[in-house]
Amino acid sequence: MLKDALVEAEILVEEGRISRIGKSIESGYHRTVDLRGKLVLPGAVDPHVHGREPGLEYKDDFLHTTKAAALGGVTTVLEMPNTIPPVDSPSGLLEKKSLLSGRSYVDFGLYAVLYDYGNDLDSRIAELVRSGAVGFKAFMAQTTGNLPPPSFGTVYRALELSRELGFTVVFHAEDRECVEFFTSRVVGEGREGLRAYSDARPPLCEELSVERVSSAARATGGRAYVAHLSSASALRLIREGGGFPANVYVETTPTYLFFDYESHEGLGTLIKVNPPIRDSKNRARLWRALSRGLIDVVATDHAPHAIHEKNTEFWKAAAGLPSLQQLLPLMLTSALEGRIPLGKVVELCSENPAKIFGLYPAKGSLLPGADADIVVVDPRAEYVVTEESLVYKHRLSPYVGWRLKGRVDKVFLRGEIIVEEGGLVAEKPTGRPVR
Repeated sequence: MLKDALVEAEILVEEGRISRIGKSIESGYHRTVDLRGKLVLPGAVDPHVHGREPGLEYKDDFLHTTKAAALGGVTTVLEMPNTIPPVDSPSGLLEKKSLLSGRSYVDFGLYAVLYDYGNDLDSRIAELVRSGAVGFKAFMAQTTGNLPPPSFGTVYRALELSRELGFTVVFHAEDRECVEFFTSRVVGEGREGLRAYSDARPPLCEELSVERVSSAARATGGRAYVAHLSSASALRLIREGGGFPANVYVETTPTYLFFDYESHEGLGTLIKVNPPIRDSKNRARLWRALSRGLIDVVATDHAPHAIHEKNTEFWKAAAGLPSLQQLLPLMLTSALEGRIPLGKVVELCSENPAKIFGLYPAKGSLLPGADADIVVVDPRAEYVVTEESLVYKHRLSPYVGWRLKGRVDKVFLRGEIIVEEGGLVAEKPTGRPVR
Protein backbone atom coordinates (compact mmCIF):
# COMPACT_ATOMS: atom_id res chain seq x y z
CA MET A 1 0.00 0.00 0.00
CA LEU A 2 1.70 3.19 -1.19
CA LYS A 3 0.55 6.73 -0.47
CA ASP A 4 -2.47 6.88 -2.79
CA ALA A 5 -2.65 3.50 -4.45
CA LEU A 6 -2.79 -0.25 -3.94
CA VAL A 7 -0.11 -1.77 -6.16
CA GLU A 8 1.49 -5.16 -6.65
CA ALA A 9 5.22 -4.84 -6.07
CA GLU A 10 8.37 -6.21 -4.49
CA ILE A 11 10.27 -4.43 -1.73
CA LEU A 12 14.02 -4.71 -1.39
CA VAL A 13 15.36 -4.11 2.13
CA GLU A 14 19.05 -3.48 2.73
CA GLU A 15 20.67 -2.60 6.06
CA GLY A 16 17.33 -1.98 7.72
CA ARG A 17 15.99 0.42 5.10
CA ILE A 18 13.86 0.14 2.01
CA SER A 19 16.22 0.20 -0.94
CA ARG A 20 13.91 -0.34 -3.91
CA ILE A 21 10.25 -0.87 -4.73
CA GLY A 22 9.22 -2.32 -8.05
CA LYS A 23 8.42 -5.45 -10.02
CA SER A 24 10.84 -8.25 -10.81
CA ILE A 25 13.66 -6.98 -8.62
CA GLU A 26 16.71 -9.10 -9.41
CA SER A 27 17.08 -12.24 -7.31
CA GLY A 28 20.11 -13.45 -5.43
CA TYR A 29 19.49 -11.87 -2.07
CA HIS A 30 19.97 -14.01 1.01
CA ARG A 31 16.34 -14.03 2.11
CA THR A 32 12.95 -13.57 0.48
CA VAL A 33 9.49 -13.46 2.04
CA ASP A 34 6.47 -14.34 -0.09
CA LEU A 35 3.61 -11.98 0.77
CA ARG A 36 1.30 -12.65 -2.17
CA GLY A 37 -2.32 -11.99 -1.32
CA LYS A 38 -1.41 -9.81 1.66
CA LEU A 39 -1.56 -6.08 2.25
CA VAL A 40 1.79 -4.43 2.96
CA LEU A 41 1.59 -1.17 4.89
CA PRO A 42 4.02 1.22 6.57
CA GLY A 43 4.20 0.66 10.31
CA ALA A 44 1.79 2.80 12.28
CA VAL A 45 3.10 5.74 14.30
CA ASP A 46 1.15 6.38 17.51
CA PRO A 47 2.01 9.84 18.86
CA HIS A 48 -0.10 9.52 22.01
CA VAL A 49 1.03 6.75 24.35
CA HIS A 50 1.27 6.63 28.14
CA GLY A 51 3.70 3.78 28.84
CA ARG A 52 3.60 4.50 32.61
CA GLU A 53 7.31 4.02 33.19
CA PRO A 54 8.97 5.21 35.39
CA GLY A 55 7.00 5.44 38.60
CA LEU A 56 3.65 3.95 37.62
CA GLU A 57 4.66 0.44 36.67
CA TYR A 58 1.80 -1.05 38.68
CA LYS A 59 -0.47 0.26 35.91
CA ASP A 60 1.72 -1.06 33.08
CA ASP A 61 5.31 -0.82 31.89
CA PHE A 62 7.14 -0.13 28.64
CA LEU A 63 7.80 -3.79 27.88
CA HIS A 64 4.07 -4.59 27.94
CA THR A 65 3.13 -1.37 26.15
CA THR A 66 5.52 -1.86 23.26
CA LYS A 67 4.75 -5.56 22.97
CA ALA A 68 1.11 -4.53 22.45
CA ALA A 69 2.25 -1.95 19.90
CA ALA A 70 4.23 -4.52 17.92
CA LEU A 71 1.37 -7.03 17.85
CA GLY A 72 -0.97 -4.29 16.64
CA GLY A 73 1.29 -3.09 13.82
CA VAL A 74 2.51 0.07 15.56
CA THR A 75 6.26 0.35 14.98
CA THR A 76 6.86 3.78 16.53
CA VAL A 77 5.33 5.21 19.71
CA LEU A 78 5.71 8.69 21.16
CA GLU A 79 5.69 8.46 24.94
CA MET A 80 3.95 11.04 27.12
CA PRO A 81 5.83 12.79 29.97
CA ASN A 82 3.38 12.52 32.91
CA THR A 83 5.27 9.76 34.67
CA ILE A 84 6.90 9.91 38.11
CA PRO A 85 8.94 12.01 37.97
CA PRO A 86 7.54 13.99 35.01
CA VAL A 87 9.92 14.67 32.14
CA ASP A 88 10.63 18.39 32.61
CA SER A 89 14.42 18.72 32.30
CA PRO A 90 17.16 17.62 29.91
CA SER A 91 18.62 15.31 32.55
CA GLY A 92 15.20 13.77 33.18
CA LEU A 93 14.68 13.23 29.45
CA LEU A 94 18.05 11.52 29.07
CA GLU A 95 17.45 9.36 32.14
CA LYS A 96 14.11 8.19 30.76
CA LYS A 97 15.64 7.55 27.35
CA SER A 98 18.34 5.43 29.00
CA LEU A 99 15.77 3.58 31.10
CA LEU A 100 13.51 2.70 28.16
CA SER A 101 16.29 1.78 25.75
CA GLY A 102 16.50 -1.98 25.84
CA ARG A 103 12.90 -2.17 27.14
CA SER A 104 11.07 -1.34 23.92
CA TYR A 105 9.98 -3.72 21.17
CA VAL A 106 9.38 -0.77 18.81
CA ASP A 107 11.07 2.56 18.17
CA PHE A 108 10.07 5.39 20.50
CA GLY A 109 10.25 9.13 21.03
CA LEU A 110 9.88 11.10 24.25
CA TYR A 111 7.88 14.22 25.06
CA ALA A 112 8.73 16.77 27.70
CA VAL A 113 6.00 18.42 29.76
CA LEU A 114 5.13 22.09 29.25
CA TYR A 115 4.30 24.11 32.33
CA ASP A 116 5.49 27.37 33.83
CA TYR A 117 9.27 27.18 34.05
CA GLY A 118 9.67 30.83 35.02
CA ASN A 119 12.47 32.98 33.65
CA ASP A 120 14.37 30.06 32.10
CA LEU A 121 11.49 28.95 29.83
CA ASP A 122 13.40 29.69 26.62
CA SER A 123 16.61 27.99 27.67
CA ARG A 124 14.79 24.99 29.18
CA ILE A 125 12.81 24.37 25.99
CA ALA A 126 15.88 24.80 23.79
CA GLU A 127 17.90 22.39 25.94
CA LEU A 128 15.12 19.80 25.91
CA VAL A 129 14.92 20.00 22.12
CA ARG A 130 18.69 19.57 21.86
CA SER A 131 18.44 16.59 24.21
CA GLY A 132 16.02 14.88 21.83
CA ALA A 133 12.49 15.80 22.95
CA VAL A 134 10.14 14.93 20.10
CA GLY A 135 7.68 17.58 21.29
CA PHE A 136 6.04 19.09 24.35
CA LYS A 137 2.76 18.18 26.09
CA ALA A 138 0.59 20.79 27.82
CA PHE A 139 -2.09 19.45 30.16
CA MET A 140 -4.74 22.17 30.24
CA ALA A 141 -7.03 20.20 32.59
CA GLN A 142 -6.73 17.50 35.27
CA THR A 143 -5.01 14.29 34.22
CA THR A 144 -2.94 11.42 35.62
CA GLY A 145 -0.17 13.05 37.64
CA ASN A 146 -2.22 16.22 38.18
CA LEU A 147 0.37 18.40 36.47
CA PRO A 148 -0.34 22.14 36.59
CA PRO A 149 -1.61 23.79 33.39
CA PRO A 150 0.71 26.30 31.74
CA SER A 151 -0.22 29.98 31.82
CA PHE A 152 -1.25 31.77 28.64
CA GLY A 153 2.15 33.44 28.50
CA THR A 154 3.94 30.08 28.62
CA VAL A 155 1.69 28.67 25.90
CA TYR A 156 2.22 31.71 23.69
CA ARG A 157 6.00 31.74 24.09
CA ALA A 158 6.25 27.97 23.60
CA LEU A 159 4.36 28.29 20.32
CA GLU A 160 6.69 31.08 19.22
CA LEU A 161 9.65 28.82 19.99
CA SER A 162 7.99 25.93 18.19
CA ARG A 163 7.97 28.03 15.03
CA GLU A 164 11.61 28.97 15.49
CA LEU A 165 12.94 25.54 16.52
CA GLY A 166 10.58 23.30 14.56
CA PHE A 167 8.87 21.24 17.27
CA THR A 168 5.18 20.59 17.96
CA VAL A 169 3.24 21.40 21.15
CA VAL A 170 0.55 18.84 22.02
CA PHE A 171 -2.43 20.03 24.04
CA HIS A 172 -4.84 18.19 26.28
CA ALA A 173 -7.43 20.82 25.42
CA GLU A 174 -9.99 21.12 28.19
CA ASP A 175 -10.44 24.33 30.17
CA ARG A 176 -9.68 23.53 33.81
CA GLU A 177 -12.03 26.08 35.38
CA CYS A 178 -14.86 24.95 33.11
CA VAL A 179 -14.27 21.31 34.12
CA GLU A 180 -14.20 22.19 37.81
CA PHE A 181 -17.44 24.17 37.59
CA PHE A 182 -19.49 21.56 35.74
CA THR A 183 -18.04 18.61 37.66
CA SER A 184 -19.04 20.23 40.94
CA ARG A 185 -22.55 20.81 39.59
CA VAL A 186 -23.08 17.26 38.29
CA VAL A 187 -21.63 15.60 41.41
CA GLY A 188 -23.80 17.84 43.55
CA GLU A 189 -26.87 16.58 41.69
CA GLY A 190 -25.96 13.04 42.69
CA ARG A 191 -25.53 11.83 39.12
CA GLU A 192 -22.99 9.33 37.81
CA GLY A 193 -22.31 7.26 34.70
CA LEU A 194 -21.03 8.06 31.23
CA ARG A 195 -23.76 10.55 30.31
CA ALA A 196 -23.23 12.39 33.60
CA TYR A 197 -19.48 12.39 33.02
CA SER A 198 -19.95 14.01 29.61
CA ASP A 199 -22.05 16.70 31.31
CA ALA A 200 -19.35 17.14 33.96
CA ARG A 201 -16.75 17.85 31.25
CA PRO A 202 -19.04 19.13 28.46
CA PRO A 203 -17.97 20.04 24.92
CA LEU A 204 -17.94 23.67 26.05
CA CYS A 205 -14.80 22.96 28.11
CA GLU A 206 -13.09 21.56 25.05
CA GLU A 207 -14.31 24.44 22.87
CA LEU A 208 -12.93 27.09 25.25
CA SER A 209 -9.50 25.46 25.34
CA VAL A 210 -9.37 24.67 21.62
CA GLU A 211 -10.28 28.25 20.71
CA ARG A 212 -7.53 29.57 22.97
CA VAL A 213 -4.91 27.19 21.64
CA SER A 214 -5.76 27.56 17.95
CA SER A 215 -5.92 31.37 18.23
CA ALA A 216 -2.48 31.45 19.84
CA ALA A 217 -1.14 29.13 17.14
CA ARG A 218 -2.49 31.37 14.39
CA ALA A 219 -0.99 34.44 16.04
CA THR A 220 2.46 32.92 16.54
CA GLY A 221 2.74 30.56 13.58
CA GLY A 222 3.59 27.81 16.07
CA ARG A 223 2.76 24.16 15.59
CA ALA A 224 -0.19 23.18 17.82
CA TYR A 225 -1.59 19.65 18.02
CA VAL A 226 -4.97 19.14 19.66
CA ALA A 227 -4.92 15.67 21.21
CA HIS A 228 -7.87 13.28 21.65
CA LEU A 229 -10.52 15.64 20.31
CA SER A 230 -13.93 14.34 21.37
CA SER A 231 -16.47 16.89 20.16
CA ALA A 232 -17.40 17.92 16.63
CA SER A 233 -18.30 21.39 17.91
CA ALA A 234 -14.70 21.96 19.04
CA LEU A 235 -13.44 20.74 15.67
CA ARG A 236 -15.56 23.35 13.89
CA LEU A 237 -13.77 26.10 15.80
CA ILE A 238 -10.48 24.94 14.28
CA ARG A 239 -11.51 23.94 10.80
CA GLU A 240 -14.43 26.17 9.87
CA GLY A 241 -14.39 29.23 12.10
CA GLY A 242 -10.91 30.31 11.08
CA GLY A 243 -10.31 28.49 7.82
CA PHE A 244 -7.96 25.51 7.69
CA PRO A 245 -4.72 26.54 9.41
CA ALA A 246 -1.78 24.46 8.29
CA ASN A 247 -0.12 24.72 11.70
CA VAL A 248 -3.00 23.39 13.85
CA TYR A 249 -3.38 19.61 13.80
CA VAL A 250 -6.23 17.52 15.13
CA GLU A 251 -6.13 14.02 16.60
CA THR A 252 -9.03 11.84 17.63
CA THR A 253 -9.00 8.32 19.05
CA PRO A 254 -10.89 5.05 18.55
CA THR A 255 -12.67 5.70 21.86
CA TYR A 256 -14.64 8.57 20.33
CA LEU A 257 -15.08 6.89 16.94
CA PHE A 258 -16.42 3.58 18.26
CA PHE A 259 -18.26 4.43 21.50
CA ASP A 260 -21.01 6.76 22.66
CA TYR A 261 -22.78 6.98 26.00
CA GLU A 262 -26.17 6.17 24.49
CA SER A 263 -25.13 2.79 23.12
CA HIS A 264 -22.40 1.85 25.57
CA GLU A 265 -23.50 3.14 28.99
CA GLY A 266 -23.21 -0.42 30.32
CA LEU A 267 -19.43 -0.38 29.89
CA GLY A 268 -19.26 2.20 32.67
CA THR A 269 -15.83 2.96 34.10
CA LEU A 270 -14.12 0.76 31.50
CA ILE A 271 -14.52 3.57 28.97
CA LYS A 272 -14.31 6.50 31.37
CA VAL A 273 -11.80 8.79 29.71
CA ASN A 274 -10.82 12.46 29.50
CA PRO A 275 -12.37 14.12 27.55
CA PRO A 276 -15.48 11.94 27.96
CA ILE A 277 -17.21 10.02 25.21
CA ARG A 278 -20.18 11.90 23.74
CA ASP A 279 -23.53 11.02 22.16
CA SER A 280 -24.16 9.09 18.94
CA LYS A 281 -24.76 12.22 16.83
CA ASN A 282 -21.38 13.59 17.82
CA ARG A 283 -19.75 10.25 17.00
CA ALA A 284 -21.32 10.27 13.52
CA ARG A 285 -20.07 13.83 12.95
CA LEU A 286 -16.52 12.79 13.86
CA TRP A 287 -16.64 10.00 11.27
CA ARG A 288 -17.86 12.46 8.62
CA ALA A 289 -15.11 14.91 9.55
CA LEU A 290 -12.53 12.14 9.35
CA SER A 291 -13.74 11.15 5.86
CA ARG A 292 -13.60 14.79 4.72
CA GLY A 293 -9.98 15.16 5.81
CA LEU A 294 -10.70 17.48 8.74
CA ILE A 295 -8.96 15.17 11.21
CA ASP A 296 -5.23 14.61 10.75
CA VAL A 297 -4.43 11.67 13.04
CA VAL A 298 -6.10 8.72 14.73
CA ALA A 299 -4.00 7.79 17.76
CA THR A 300 -4.85 5.88 20.92
CA ASP A 301 -4.21 7.98 24.02
CA HIS A 302 -3.20 4.55 25.33
CA ALA A 303 -3.61 5.01 29.10
CA PRO A 304 -3.64 1.75 31.09
CA HIS A 305 -4.67 1.51 34.74
CA ALA A 306 -4.73 -1.26 37.32
CA ILE A 307 -7.94 -3.27 37.63
CA HIS A 308 -8.74 -1.88 41.08
CA GLU A 309 -8.49 1.67 39.70
CA LYS A 310 -11.16 0.97 37.10
CA ASN A 311 -13.43 -1.42 39.00
CA THR A 312 -14.53 1.03 41.65
CA GLU A 313 -17.08 3.79 42.26
CA PHE A 314 -17.60 5.86 39.13
CA TRP A 315 -16.29 9.19 40.38
CA LYS A 316 -13.26 7.55 41.99
CA ALA A 317 -12.38 5.43 38.95
CA ALA A 318 -9.32 6.40 36.91
CA ALA A 319 -9.89 7.90 33.47
CA GLY A 320 -8.22 6.23 30.50
CA LEU A 321 -8.00 2.84 28.84
CA PRO A 322 -5.47 0.74 26.91
CA SER A 323 -6.03 0.46 23.17
CA LEU A 324 -2.61 0.33 21.50
CA GLN A 325 -2.95 -3.30 20.45
CA GLN A 326 -6.23 -2.54 18.64
CA LEU A 327 -5.52 0.80 16.89
CA LEU A 328 -4.56 -0.47 13.44
CA PRO A 329 -6.90 -3.51 13.52
CA LEU A 330 -9.89 -1.25 14.28
CA MET A 331 -9.07 1.15 11.48
CA LEU A 332 -8.33 -1.70 9.05
CA THR A 333 -11.70 -3.23 9.88
CA SER A 334 -13.35 0.10 9.08
CA ALA A 335 -11.57 0.20 5.73
CA LEU A 336 -12.27 -3.42 4.79
CA GLU A 337 -15.94 -2.87 5.62
CA GLY A 338 -15.99 0.13 3.26
CA ARG A 339 -16.35 2.90 5.83
CA ILE A 340 -13.14 4.66 4.79
CA PRO A 341 -10.57 4.05 2.02
CA LEU A 342 -7.58 1.91 2.92
CA GLY A 343 -5.30 4.78 1.95
CA LYS A 344 -6.98 6.91 4.60
CA VAL A 345 -5.80 4.43 7.27
CA VAL A 346 -2.20 4.86 6.09
CA GLU A 347 -2.61 8.63 6.08
CA LEU A 348 -4.18 8.86 9.56
CA CYS A 349 -2.12 6.23 11.37
CA SER A 350 1.28 6.35 9.65
CA GLU A 351 2.04 9.19 7.28
CA ASN A 352 0.46 12.18 9.00
CA PRO A 353 1.78 11.57 12.52
CA ALA A 354 5.26 10.96 11.11
CA LYS A 355 5.12 14.25 9.21
CA ILE A 356 3.73 16.29 12.10
CA PHE A 357 6.49 15.17 14.48
CA GLY A 358 9.35 15.41 12.00
CA LEU A 359 9.89 11.67 11.50
CA TYR A 360 8.84 11.44 7.84
CA PRO A 361 9.88 9.88 5.48
CA ALA A 362 12.07 7.64 7.67
CA LYS A 363 8.87 6.63 9.48
CA GLY A 364 5.33 6.41 8.16
CA SER A 365 6.17 5.55 4.56
CA LEU A 366 7.22 2.76 2.21
CA LEU A 367 9.53 5.00 0.20
CA PRO A 368 13.12 4.19 -0.79
CA GLY A 369 15.36 5.31 2.05
CA ALA A 370 12.69 4.84 4.73
CA ASP A 371 13.23 2.55 7.69
CA ALA A 372 11.87 -0.88 6.79
CA ASP A 373 9.06 -0.70 9.34
CA ILE A 374 6.57 -2.87 7.51
CA VAL A 375 3.22 -4.34 8.53
CA VAL A 376 1.78 -7.31 6.64
CA VAL A 377 -1.98 -7.78 6.90
CA ASP A 378 -4.09 -10.75 5.83
CA PRO A 379 -7.23 -8.98 4.52
CA ARG A 380 -9.27 -12.20 4.47
CA ALA A 381 -8.68 -13.15 8.09
CA GLU A 382 -11.35 -12.46 10.71
CA TYR A 383 -10.91 -12.98 14.42
CA VAL A 384 -12.46 -12.19 17.76
CA VAL A 385 -10.59 -10.14 20.35
CA THR A 386 -10.22 -12.23 23.51
CA GLU A 387 -8.94 -11.36 26.94
CA GLU A 388 -6.22 -13.99 26.49
CA SER A 389 -4.94 -12.26 23.35
CA LEU A 390 -4.26 -8.99 25.20
CA VAL A 391 -0.69 -8.42 26.37
CA TYR A 392 -1.28 -5.47 28.67
CA LYS A 393 -0.26 -5.99 32.29
CA HIS A 394 -3.96 -5.64 33.21
CA ARG A 395 -6.13 -7.23 30.53
CA LEU A 396 -8.85 -4.61 30.46
CA SER A 397 -10.39 -3.71 27.10
CA PRO A 398 -13.83 -2.71 25.83
CA TYR A 399 -12.96 -4.50 22.57
CA VAL A 400 -13.07 -8.00 24.05
CA GLY A 401 -15.63 -9.95 22.05
CA TRP A 402 -15.41 -7.72 18.96
CA ARG A 403 -14.95 -9.41 15.58
CA LEU A 404 -12.29 -7.66 13.51
CA LYS A 405 -11.19 -8.02 9.89
CA GLY A 406 -7.67 -7.90 8.52
CA ARG A 407 -5.30 -9.61 10.91
CA VAL A 408 -1.81 -8.22 11.47
CA ASP A 409 0.22 -11.22 10.30
CA LYS A 410 3.84 -10.00 10.20
CA VAL A 411 5.65 -6.90 11.45
CA PHE A 412 9.16 -5.84 10.51
CA LEU A 413 11.11 -3.25 12.50
CA ARG A 414 13.95 -1.81 10.45
CA GLY A 415 13.92 -4.96 8.34
CA GLU A 416 13.94 -7.47 11.20
CA ILE A 417 10.83 -9.53 11.76
CA ILE A 418 9.36 -9.03 15.23
CA VAL A 419 5.85 -10.48 14.69
CA GLU A 420 5.13 -13.69 12.76
CA GLU A 421 1.68 -15.24 12.23
CA GLY A 422 0.24 -12.76 14.71
CA GLY A 423 2.67 -13.67 17.52
CA LEU A 424 5.71 -11.90 18.91
CA VAL A 425 8.93 -13.59 17.76
CA ALA A 426 11.51 -10.94 18.69
CA GLU A 427 14.01 -12.57 21.01
CA LYS A 428 14.61 -9.29 22.81
CA PRO A 429 13.46 -5.66 22.60
CA THR A 430 15.35 -3.85 19.81
CA GLY A 431 13.47 -0.55 19.68
CA ARG A 432 15.55 2.60 19.43
CA PRO A 433 14.93 6.23 20.39
CA VAL A 434 13.92 8.54 17.54
CA ARG A 435 14.43 12.30 17.25
